[in-house]
Amino acid sequence: MKTTVELPDTLFRQSKALAAARGVTLRRFFTEALEEKLLRCTADRNTAKVDPPWMAGFGALSDIGDENRRVLELIEDEFERLSPEDVA
Repeated sequence: MKTTVELPDTLFRQSKALAAARGVTLRRFFTEALEEKLLRCTADRNTAKVDPPWMAGFGALSDIGDENRRVLELIEDEFERLSPEDVA
């Protein structure tokens, strides 16, 4: 379907440049942006969390923050201990 939409010049230029940088048409760029926005709005309405498509690559690392904190705490605990040579 064809339609006419008025956009601010700056937004249009930024969109056109980003679409070109990604190697997609402006039509495809706008379609993907609208699909993502609609998906997010629908998810908000249903109170379900929906990650954007680009997030799929990062899902496997979602729990690394907890592990990182645990390791840092272990290191900190180890540095707080006094060695025998430090006690004398």
